Amino acid sequence: MSVRRKPSLILVPVRALLITFLITLLSFAVSLQLGIIGFVIYRHASRKQVSLALAYRMIAFPTAAVVAVVALTITLTMETRRYKQVKALTEIERPG
Repeated sequence: MSVRRKPSLILVPVRALLITFLITLLSFAVSLQLGIIGFVIYRHASRKQVSLALAYRMIAFPTAAVVAVVALTITLTMETRRYKQVKALTEIERPG
C-alpha cells in the first residue's frame, strides 16, 4: 500500500489561480471570436463600418471578467474540498 504525502495548504490557491487563469483565457478567446463574427455579420447586414476593436471592449473583456470571478469561486471551493478530503484520507492511512 502506498503512503500519500501530507497535502500542502499553500497549493490550494496556487492550483485554483492556475485553473482560473486557463479558464479565463479560454473564455476570452472564445468570446472574442464570437464577438468578431457577430460584428462581421452586423457589418454585412447593415452596410455600416464597424471597428472590430469594439469586440475586445464590449464583448470579450466583460465576458472574461465575469467568467474569471465565477471560475475563481468554483475552483477555490473545489480545491478546498479536495484538500480536506486528501488530508482526511492521509490521516486514515497513516500507520500507527
